[in-house]
Amino acid sequence: MTSSAITDLTTQTALVTGANRGIGRQFVLELLERGVDKVYAAARRPETLEFDDARVVPVQLDLTDHASVVAVAKSAQDVTILVNNAGISTGAGLVTGDLGAIRREMDTHFWGTLDVIREFAPVLAANGGGAIVNVLSALSWFAANGSGGYSAAKAAEWNMTNGVRLELASQGTLVQGVLLGAADTDIAAGYDGPKIDPRDVPRKVLDGLAIGSIEVIVDDWTAMVKASLAGDPAAFYAQMEQVLAG
Repeated sequence: MTSSAITDLTTQTALVTGANRGIGRQFVLELLERGVDKVYAAARRPETLEFDDARVVPVQLDLTDHASVVAVAKSAQDVTILVNNAGISTGAGLVTGDLGAIRREMDTHFWGTLDVIREFAPVLAANGGGAIVNVLSALSWFAANGSGGYSAAKAAEWNMTNGVRLELASQGTLVQGVLLGAADTDIAAGYDGPKIDPRDVPRKVLDGLAIGSIEVIVDDWTAMVKASLAGDPAAFYAQMEQVLAG
């Protein structure tokens, strides 16, 4: 795989999905801080976006609406960095949870993100390759009670990221997977465990793009989960049961 690191953001145009709050908002702010030329801030409700910078262009985007994805790709032909951050968490379990909610998880994290990538891949190619950043989760690699639908969708998105990376290597697009535990955002409001500062995510991501990293592990929790994958899953889940029980 050959792709270029992105060391100078002053010549780049980014698009960030789910930019109205949480990690997405921090991505926009960090890109601005590092001198990005322009950033499309995408949200289902663009009127909720609050940025006081002329470089920010608000756009309406619903990942589950193909027409919406196509319209944004057509209007943002100068994008060189695509940050797929938008997501949901329904709390649906796989066996007894609402099947519609589970489908929404998959439609958002897997199908929606893939749709955005498919529409923007030609744009990135025309602009020299650029980069795609997929914000994933430590739950891509394990599941916990109350996260069944989310974990399954994130696992699918994780391996989709790997597949997309291989397919887009020939056009010089750097595809980066970003994995983290809980961040102090609205989506993790019901979680009582340790949470990272959401500002840490874009900082480490952009540092990673500058050296061409295809994977960014944001926190120690996620590093521990990744390391456990080589061991006995029974031992890992026994440990997780103790950790999550407090």
